[in-house]
Parts: sequence; structure tokens; C-alpha cells
Amino acid sequence: RALHRAGYPNQPRSTHRGDGLRLTDCWVTAAVRCAPPGNPPTTGERNACRHWLDEEFDRLPLVRVVVCLGGLAWTVMHRLLADRGVVVPRPRPRFAHGAHALTSGPMLLASYHPSQQNTFTGRLTEGMFDAVFAAARHSIGELG
Repeated sequence: RALHRAGYPNQPRSTHRGDGLRLTDCWVTAAVRCAPPGNPPTTGERNACRHWLDEEFDRLPLVRVVVCLGGLAWTVMHRLLADRGVVVPRPRPRFAHGAHALTSGPMLLASYHPSQQNTFTGRLTEGMFDAVFAAARHSIGELG
């Protein structure tokens, strides 16, 4: 619902394919495509899924802001951008909720992953999640 409150989808939830959901200025993907048996995914699992992320990202030439949900996404996006010749900060900014990284490509914003482990414990609240997507919406406007 945080995406809806920030104005990305046209409806608050999607219940099935073809229910009319449309996203605007938003791409949703995952660094690892399968639900690994352990937590977090192994390096091998990340590497096995990387080509899917590469292919999707390469089809989106106008990406201005990326919200990274979790430390894994933060690390993977820094590597993906560096592999494409994008200048990324060195040393890489440490992952923390609300962190950001300015690159010569898209801006990266960090959020805790919305897992049950983080939401049930209060580590990630609805307000915190809303703030990250509002910041992304604001940044998109500023970066025009």
C-alpha cells in the first residue's frame, strides 16, 4: 500500500492478473528470483539470478531512482551499476534505512526489507516505508 500512497499504482492492491493494476514511474523486481531455503540467499543463488536483473534493468534506460529493499538489494544495485560503468561512491555508503547514494546514474535509496521479521518487530513501520517511497517520488520530480 505504500506504493499506492506514494502514487505509483492506480489501485491499492492487486488480487489477480488482469485486475487493472497499472504502475506509473515504477518497476518492481528482485535481485534473487527464488525463495531460497535459507536466509539470506547464497552468493551462488544471487549469481544464478543476476542475468534476469541485468536484462530487466537494460530495458529501462530512463531509471532515475532505485529503492533497494534490504542490504542485499543495496549491494546488488551498486555492483550492477558499477558493471555498467556508472560512477558509484567509494567507499560504498553503508546500508541503513533511509540511506541514499548519488551515482552518475540513478539515485539509490535504501529501506529495510518489508519481511515479516522486520514488520512484526517494528524495525520497519508503515510510516518509515511511506517516507522512503515519498522520498523516491520527490527525487524523481527533482531529477526530472
